[in-house]
Amino acid sequence: MGSCTSSYKVDEDIKLFRYNESAGIRSLDPAFAKDQANIWAVNQIYNGLVQLDDSLRVQPCLAKSWEISDSNTLYIFHLRNDVYFHESPAFANGSRTVNSHDVQYSLQRLVDEKTASPGRWVMENIARKTNDKLDINCLNDSTVEIRLKAPFSPFLSLLSMQYCSVIPQEAVEYYGEEFGRNPVGTGPFRFQYWKENVKLVLLRNENYFEKDKSGNKLPYLDGVVVTFIAEKHTAFMEFMQGNFDMISGLDPNYKDVLLNADGSLKEKHNDFMSMTRIPYLNTEYLGILIDPKAEGSLNILQKKKIRQAMNYGFDRVKMMQYLRNNIGYPGLYGMIPPGLAGYQEDSSKAYVYNPEKTRQLLSEAGFPSGAGLPEIILQTTATYLDLCEYIQKELSTYGFKIVLDVVPPATLREMVSQSKSPFFRASWIADYPDAENYLSLFYSPYTVPNGPNYTHFNNVEYDNLYTLAIAEEIDSIRYGYYAEMNALIMEEAPVMVLYYDMAVRFINNRISGLEPNAMNLLNLKSARKE
Repeated sequence: MGSCTSSYKVDEDIKLFRYNESAGIRSLDPAFAKDQANIWAVNQIYNGLVQLDDSLRVQPCLAKSWEISDSNTLYIFHLRNDVYFHESPAFANGSRTVNSHDVQYSLQRLVDEKTASPGRWVMENIARKTNDKLDINCLNDSTVEIRLKAPFSPFLSLLSMQYCSVIPQEAVEYYGEEFGRNPVGTGPFRFQYWKENVKLVLLRNENYFEKDKSGNKLPYLDGVVVTFIAEKHTAFMEFMQGNFDMISGLDPNYKDVLLNADGSLKEKHNDFMSMTRIPYLNTEYLGILIDPKAEGSLNILQKKKIRQAMNYGFDRVKMMQYLRNNIGYPGLYGMIPPGLAGYQEDSSKAYVYNPEKTRQLLSEAGFPSGAGLPEIILQTTATYLDLCEYIQKELSTYGFKIVLDVVPPATLREMVSQSKSPFFRASWIADYPDAENYLSLFYSPYTVPNGPNYTHFNNVEYDNLYTLAIAEEIDSIRYGYYAEMNALIMEEAPVMVLYYDMAVRFINNRISGLEPNAMNLLNLKSARKE
């Protein structure tokens, strides 16, 4: 696969960052950077107009500066003039500098039906010149303007997504359908070799434009090697033997090998590895289809007090302690996770475990002590069966009859997207670091299939607040709207938030400079290896 021979080998003496990707990588075309495996690799090869720092603040990248005008609908970006694409036979002279036409081409390509990018939605806020032509104009080679349909405050954060990486048209035309296997970008590492299901090799981009605070060229590493061992036990043992530099996430099979009961790393591992754990912008929840026309047993979920009773009826703190070794935060405060503006630890609106409140709400709903409650089917996947069994047992003490239906992940996703699952386990990982990304799940115009409102939540007050928020340029006012919207979701309870995730990494001690971030994005340009 790719343009190199299958016998390619790497000098073992050079500084390579090695990790395993059990899910495999399907494409190195940023237009298909949908899941974490693809995003991590794409992030090493490409750059966008802007980027996020480790605190998730928008920073310059290919664009050195920008202005926003015309009632926050016109964005003018000024590009650096020292950024070169990776050398490639696609270029007549081996390489060339990035210009505004590359930006225009890359973003327009996302909405091209021939591309069929899952990231097409990212361009939804950009105005159109025609039905399929984005209102993006090149004022000169180093200046590009983007006009929005209406003000959208998270737009810069949106542009930080890997979908919006800048690519050269020559390379796409040269490689055709094979561009995703022969990527050409501007990033800190350039493509060298890829054998599917075996190994991906990226090497240091000697012409990379970014430098550290002392003026030293980035990246420090000589390259990145990604292997694709599907068997997680084998991959874990490879890490423990020092053959991988990092493992990300915590497999339940190994949590007791690595962690103490309180979630800290066992002392015996300190000489070999370190652990980083920070809030991860991922909210795990149970979704409830809000359908006033629901009949039979499904009708019970349409009663707000029943939904509230279920939310108060299980102990999230205990659940995280015993089932997750405290890797994660109990989901007490609504959909917005810690780390985003709009998240508030307001105990007056929290779903803190409250058996008396559950019994009271059941009585008020007409089901004293749970008498007369019908069976309620909860659909989940095998990975989250332990959590759902815990909730099933906790709620049974009040008379709830929860029946678990375990289905394959792809099946559940399909059923939820087609509104065929009245009660389902789901998660929402932030596409970009703004609470709007979570709150859009409950905006009625975004009800599936037009958007991610899988619960069919419909509330006029909520929709009005959402419209005000996305147009508001003053952050403090916008964050206030976010908090109001989150409180409304808590009150109406179309979801049962389980927990807010943590980004957990176990890193070999020979690696330094690998900073965690709440998007769990892998940034290797500042990493070093002893």
